[in-house]
Parts: sequence; C-alpha cells; structure tokens
Amino acid sequence: MTEFPLSPAFILLLGAVLLPFLPGRWRNLFFTVLGAGLLTMVLFLPTATPPPILRVMQYRLIPLQVDGLSRGFGVVFGFVLAAGGIYAYHLRDRGQQCAALLYAAGALGVVFAGDYYSLFFFWELMAISSTVLIWARRDRRSFKAGFRYIIYHALGGGILLAGILSHIHAQAGDILITNLPARNLSGWLILLGVAVNSAIPPLHTWLVDAYPRATITGAIFLNAFTTKTAVYVLIRLFAGWELLIVAGTVMALYGVIYTVITNDIRGILSYHIVSQVGYMVAAVGIGTPLALNGAAAHALANILFKGLLFMAAGAIMAATGESRLTRLGGLFRRLPRVTVFYMIGALSIAGFPLFNGFISKSMILTAATRSHFPAVFLLLNLAAVGTFLSLGLKLPYFAFFHRARPGDLPVREIPRNLHPAMVLMGLACFLQGVFPRLLYFLLPHPVEFHPYTLHHLTEVSQMFGLTFVAFWLFRGMLRAKEYIVLDVDWFFRKPALGARRILVDGTLRLFDLSDRLVMALTRGLISFSQNPMRHVFKTTESDRPYDPDRYRPTVSMLLFGVLLVFLILIAAGPR
Repeated sequence: MTEFPLSPAFILLLGAVLLPFLPGRWRNLFFTVLGAGLLTMVLFLPTATPPPILRVMQYRLIPLQVDGLSRGFGVVFGFVLAAGGIYAYHLRDRGQQCAALLYAAGALGVVFAGDYYSLFFFWELMAISSTVLIWARRDRRSFKAGFRYIIYHALGGGILLAGILSHIHAQAGDILITNLPARNLSGWLILLGVAVNSAIPPLHTWLVDAYPRATITGAIFLNAFTTKTAVYVLIRLFAGWELLIVAGTVMALYGVIYTVITNDIRGILSYHIVSQVGYMVAAVGIGTPLALNGAAAHALANILFKGLLFMAAGAIMAATGESRLTRLGGLFRRLPRVTVFYMIGALSIAGFPLFNGFISKSMILTAATRSHFPAVFLLLNLAAVGTFLSLGLKLPYFAFFHRARPGDLPVREIPRNLHPAMVLMGLACFLQGVFPRLLYFLLPHPVEFHPYTLHHLTEVSQMFGLTFVAFWLFRGMLRAKEYIVLDVDWFFRKPALGARRILVDGTLRLFDLSDRLVMALTRGLISFSQNPMRHVFKTTESDRPYDPDRYRPTVSMLLFGVLLVFLILIAAGPR
C-alpha cells in the first residue's frame, strides 16, 4: 500500500475550513493565492508513478490518479479559480467564497478520482456547493431556481449511484475506474446520471434556469465546473458510444436556436453552454484520438472564453444593474474595456482565427470529416454560424454599439479588480489561439494537428463574412423582445397549477378536514368525561353548576344491588 497523498481537492477542502476565520482583505488574498498555488501544484503532479491507494474496509480508493487528461482539466480549473478570485476580490461574502472553494474541490476530486466511490463523493459535493452560489443572490427567484437545480442534481446523482453500484456488483466489487461500464443497464444508468450534469436536452433546463439567477461571480464558477467535469467523465468512460454523436449534434443546434430569442444576457450565455457542450459530446461519441483531443480542448477552451463572457456580462450588471438586452444600449462609450474583453470572448467562442475556440472547434470538425460523418460536420458548422450571429453580432450590437435609449440607466463605475481578471482570461484565449501548443500540452493524446491551413481559413472567412452581411441586412428583425422564453420545462410548468390543486391543495384540505374531525371528537370526549350523566339523561340544565351528588346513587340502592347479585349467584349455584 502506498502512502496516502495530499490531493489538490483536499487542499481546497482545508482552505474552505480555514477561510471563514480570516479577516476580509486577507480572506480575499488567501482565496486568490490558493487558486494560483493549486495551479502550480497540479502542473508538477507526477504522472509516471503508480497511483496511491487508500484502503477503507475491503475497498481500494484512489483519490489521486494523474494522467494527461486529468492534469489538463486540473490546470485550467486552477487557472479559472485564481482568475475568479481576482474578479471577486472586492467581495466580502464568506458564504460565496467557501462555496466556491468547495465547488472547485469537488470538480478537482472528480477529475483526479481513480475509483467510482471517490468520483461519486466529489460529484455530490459539487451539487451541494454550487447550489449555494445560486442561493447567495438572496432573492425569491434565485431561491426557486436553486431549489429546482438541486432537485435535478439529486435525481441525477441517484441515477449515477444506482449505475455505479450495479457496475461494481458486475465487477465482483472492483471499484476502479479502469473497468469501464459495459453497454448494459449499469452503463446506461451511469450515462444517464452524467447526462444530467452534461445538460443534454431534455435534461438541460436546470442550467438555463439557474445560471442567470446566480450571483455575478458565482456564474463564472458554475460555467467552469459542472458541465466540464461531466464532459471529462464522458471522455473517460464513454468514448465511442455512437448515441452521443446524435445527442451532441442536437445540443449544438438546440442551444443556438434559443440564444436568438432570449433577452437576458446571461440567459444567452447559458444556452450557449448547452450548444458548446454539444460539440464536446459529439466528439466523445466519434471516439477517435483526434476527436477526444478535440472534446478535451474545447472543454478547456470553453472554460476560458465562456468564463470571460460571464465576466463581461457581470461587469455590465455591476455597472447598470440590468442584464436584459431591451434595456441596454450604447455601452461602448461608457465601458470600452469591457467591450473589448467581451469581443475577445465572443470571437473565441465563435471559432474566429487567432483565438483558442478556432483551434478546438477545428479539431472536432476535422475529426467528424475524417470519421465520415459529413452531416455532423455540416450541422456543427451551422451551429457555429448561429454562435457568431448571436454572441458575435447580435448581443454586442444591441448592448454596446446600438444607440442608447432615452431612458437609459445610469452607468456606475465597476470595481477595478474586474479588469485584471478579464485580462488574464482574454490573454489565455489569445495565446492558445496563436500558439496552439499551449493548448495541445493539456490534451490526453499526442497531437499533430495544423488548424491554420489556407483551405480552412478561407472556409471560415467566407462563413463569417456572409453571416455578418446577413445580420446587417436583417438586424431589425433580430431585435430582442420582452417576453418569457419557455423551454421543455413548459411541459411540467404548464400543468403545474392543476397538479398543485390536486396533489398539494387537495392533500392540505384532506388534512384540514381530518384535523377538524379529530378536534371535534376530542372536545366531545372532554365534555362527556366532565359530566357523563348529563349526556346519558339528556339534561338541558347547562346554566346550573355541575353537582356530582345529583346523579350519585344512594346507599340503599347500592345495598339493593349487592343483595340482588348474591341472590342471582345462589339461584344459579349447584343444587
């Protein structure tokens, strides 16, 4: 047995315990330094040595298994934790800070877990701690969204645990993740549990419902961890499952469609999480080394550029108090640096050359072509057009460049620490796009891929150029509108009132009736026990005080009764 190591996840757990006892400024510095130290620690974790084993009863737990895949996710998780700490440096909320550390600990625990029990423990830690980041906004809508969020994840976690237990039983008690699930009941249960965290439609509404309701800083961590750890598990366990190709392609298009009709900025970004995770899921289904590298690369790039977009959206909310496109306009003059950072994130997610999204999307699209999935290639390209249209053109045009409305909200000065955090994220997106080796270094398989070919650059230029022309011609038709966008949750929200009347109100009425009956029976028993004879003889002298001697039998009556009993016994006795 190897000595139990100090896992990065346990470092963050310890940090979450210590952080509340530190004063305000030192607490924020501790949070940021912890993220930077975590990044350094993950970079230097050894991969060649056998994984250390912790024995608990008859089980062998491996809380720290390091390889190329887990290291890549761990590095980017550490980076976004440090950048998020800088972004949230102005806050003094212990609850959010502790929840973010526990959330990051859960994500790191999942990616470094070498056994199913460790994976499940950290999986559930993520669900609980991330809910706090939604409730930390402390309003009625965030409370309801967080409640729906935790219901989804409790259901997904239960399905995942059922699949894990079934798989372990089939493997004669072996809990190591090296034994991958087969395509039987246990495998499908594990896949279904992971699909909830992956936000695969129709199991995705928790994401688009809860993320816009989270705190400004909490949304950055929510974007980084839950769906990306799910993609990690898919890469680890389900590479080559063809069903994921269909699911991922549907996700990519589904999310983009809703971004066109959504008004809330963070709602648009949330639907784009669904769309971008679709690229990753489809690549996992293709299952070739290039496709798996593409899935990992896009997950890691997505953490960076989508985190930057959430930071820019948070800056807009901090400055204006608004997140609806219909209430915004002309912000470029007041927030020029935020506009630049937003555009870096938008061009990255659209797959524009010189940014990391171009590298990762090119890998996935090339893998689809080489594996002879032309329909997948065309549909994912169509989703890329929709991404550029909604995030690269529509949102910045109406939020930053379109003329301001007469009743504009006042624009406040945003905290100064927001800018360096966005600089770090934007610089990472740009450097990985210009020097792809910085991204290839984090991938699980050796990479020999050259995205900057003349053919590919020409193809992308034509696609984006035509999209820009179409947007400019029809931009009036794409103006955001004030209405509520219902997703597949319509099917259970619409009949919710009738179901409430039957299941909740009806049950409450039944309990109320039962309560009234019991109280009436109790009052009757009390009254009867206070004066039984009054009820027996139906007296109506309720105004007179109760006199026990009124109904008490006389002594002669008692003697007569005793004598009568003796006579009966003598008469019935033996002769």
